[in-house]
Amino acid sequence: MLASLPTFLRVPLVCVLLLVSTLLHVLPLFALTLLRLILPIAPVQRAIGAMLVRIAESWLGVNGRMFDLFTRTRWVVEGVEGLGLRENFLVVCNHQSWVDIPALQKVFNRRIPFMRFFLKSELIWVPLLGPAWWALDFPFMKRHSRQELEARPELRGKDREATRRACEKFRHLPVSIMNFTEGTRFTQAKHDAQKSPYTHLLRPKAGGVAFVIDAMGDAIRDILDVTIVYPDGPGTTMDMLAGRIREVRIHARRLPITPSLRGDYENDPVFRERFQTWVNELWAEKDARIAACSRRKRESRPSVVVTLQ
Repeated sequence: MLASLPTFLRVPLVCVLLLVSTLLHVLPLFALTLLRLILPIAPVQRAIGAMLVRIAESWLGVNGRMFDLFTRTRWVVEGVEGLGLRENFLVVCNHQSWVDIPALQKVFNRRIPFMRFFLKSELIWVPLLGPAWWALDFPFMKRHSRQELEARPELRGKDREATRRACEKFRHLPVSIMNFTEGTRFTQAKHDAQKSPYTHLLRPKAGGVAFVIDAMGDAIRDILDVTIVYPDGPGTTMDMLAGRIREVRIHARRLPITPSLRGDYENDPVFRERFQTWVNELWAEKDARIAACSRRKRESRPSVVVTLQ
């Protein structure tokens, strides 16, 4: 019923409801965060941390429900069976659109441990969301341009240090670490500038994946390889709310982290070459999967649809 409302009514209504939901969730989240800051006792810290995650999962659940109620977007999901909340995952995914994050949160919320992203440091200033991400232990990374690094060589390696600190904290709690391996959203201009060998993807950056695997050690044993596709083309979150994104396809598969995927990426050239080859092969398979999805769309073949609760 709500999805049939005219766009000029539906979009403002859902935006207001999302804002109300955000306020209702972040206010207790901030209160608990303050309590955690003034009570540096390990058992209390762990209990409050678990409560913060429950609040965040409730928040994401409400957001996902809003998508169900206010849009007719069709969700085609494969490979989520058998995932568990007691297992840690490194989630690697292609990056198509700003919709990717809410789409992944909708599909994987309460199916795997709470997902945490490495965020640009500037995002901490986003009203409400920035402090909430900080409270939930999302790592903030300061990215430096090539010109900055040339002018100040001491900045090299700072991101790796921040990643290692974050992973050290993650080793002691259930977590899914999200990695958009291309490092940026796909556009045709970026694709052409990179001379990407893939039709639908940018070149993957293997170093970040290798570093997280090394820093997490035995605390993480599986990669969740996720491919996200918008058969009618990617769009913005507003496009989603306005009903202009008619279908989202998400394919997931679990891959074990074998001993051959663990090593010193920075200092071992043999391991680095082997790991880059593995990531490139992963991306070639992902590119073929996206191409097959596009063909099915053109041929209007039926797909298995998983109803998301």
